[in-house]
Amino acid sequence: MATILVVEDDKNTRLLSTARLKPYYDVVTACDGEEALDIFYKQHIDLIVADIMMPNMDGYELVRTLREYRQDVPVIMLTAKQTFEAKKEGFKTGTDDYMTKPVNYEELLWRIEALLRRARINTDRQIVIGTVTVNAENYTVSRAPSADAPTAASGSPAGASEQLTLPKKEFELLYKLLSYPDVIFTKDQLLEDIWGYDTDSDENTIKTHISRLRGKFDGWKEFEIITIRGLGYKAEIHA
Repeated sequence: MATILVVEDDKNTRLLSTARLKPYYDVVTACDGEEALDIFYKQHIDLIVADIMMPNMDGYELVRTLREYRQDVPVIMLTAKQTFEAKKEGFKTGTDDYMTKPVNYEELLWRIEALLRRARINTDRQIVIGTVTVNAENYTVSRAPSADAPTAASGSPAGASEQLTLPKKEFELLYKLLSYPDVIFTKDQLLEDIWGYDTDSDENTIKTHISRLRGKFDGWKEFEIITIRGLGYKAEIHA
């Protein structure tokens, strides 16, 4: 279970945040940035939810200090400050996400899970979707027999494991889409992110690679690449 550090000087808000997150994560708390840093360097923390306005060390300084020491733990800032300048300052210091109070805790849980998922992807260099593993170390996509597949006489799931090794650009395109499920990427975004902004390739390159990926993973129920007419592409995960 992931460990969330809640940094909040208001006792009632701290207690409420803890109560809402506790069913899903291990939660530790701090009253300000200084206490948060002390906790962070004593135990493993997967994600920080921090207020901005706090005594001793505010949220901006907390994130700035973490980033100066090359600590890339995901941080969500929660604050009553709703101005553009306040948000701009938060992102400039290195925060990953920003929510204004009063907090919708259901939305906060979604955002926490999304950040943790991306952190795992960046750290592990792989995406796991059910029995499918997309491995960035060797450009492979593998699928193990599912647990509910018919069993062989040995008691193990019947059917062999599958593994495909993709060309580099095909793999990077698939990895990009699966890293952000349900996010729509335009063809221009995908060209710039994967082929580079100065590429001579065009939209037909994207279409060709999408078509090849669909052909290779036809029949794989765990994920699907969807065309959004007039916009681009997105991945849907079904596992």
